[in-house]
Amino acid sequence: MHTLTQFVVWVDVPIEAVSHKKLLAYLDHLLDRGLQPKTINCHLDSIRGFYHYLIEEEQVAMVNPVKRGYALRLSRPLPRHLRDEEVTRLLQVVHHQRDRAMVMLMLRCGLRVEEVSRLKLAAVDLRRSQVFIHYGKGAKDLVYLSDDAYEALVQYLRVRPASRVKEVFLVDKGRCRGKAISVRGIQKRLEYYARQGRLKVSCHQLRHTMATQLLNADAALVTIQDLLGHTRIKTTQRYCRVSNLKVQRDYHRAMAAILQITG
Repeated sequence: MHTLTQFVVWVDVPIEAVSHKKLLAYLDHLLDRGLQPKTINCHLDSIRGFYHYLIEEEQVAMVNPVKRGYALRLSRPLPRHLRDEEVTRLLQVVHHQRDRAMVMLMLRCGLRVEEVSRLKLAAVDLRRSQVFIHYGKGAKDLVYLSDDAYEALVQYLRVRPASRVKEVFLVDKGRCRGKAISVRGIQKRLEYYARQGRLKVSCHQLRHTMATQLLNADAALVTIQDLLGHTRIKTTQRYCRVSNLKVQRDYHRAMAAILQITG
């Protein structure tokens, strides 16, 4: 109601005379005040609802000045990644063999938490250090295992209880012991280790961390796109905006070459 009051106080014409142009001027006014797009969109929702009520319920003959498409586009937050020292702190507290293997698949191979939960034994090819991520209708992606991810997975498979369950990762205690671990089960384990290491980290941030570290290590963007399974390169390009180390390194390398040429 407060947002609607602000609008009513601001307009210098009768409510029923507010035009689309006047409404856009109000948006400019809100932007000049430094309001965020999300807040401005809340103002728009209130005004749109108010005019809808007047037109539909009160039968006032007027046009709703809030057109479709007036809402401001919200900027997507940049993917947050762990710093190198945070990765070290996390790995220092993950000692459980199953949990370390799950963390490594997300951190080193970029698997989503759902993919870790659904991963089948038949999809693991240790001889070639790779796993297959299966999707619907027979589609699948190939993911490579880093040396430490390979070692973590091997260590877990050596102690994994014999079971008819096809999934790799099993619950090891409680009523669900022996069943495939759920997505929420994996998330709760990571939350536990985050508390142990005094970190703020989610499963998806491990995937973001892998992408950022690869970019900082000069991996090509198209390579990262393929490893993450992104269908659009624009999705992968978002990591360029958080990879300051690579930007800094590329700048100094290019500047050194320029200085060498120009003397």
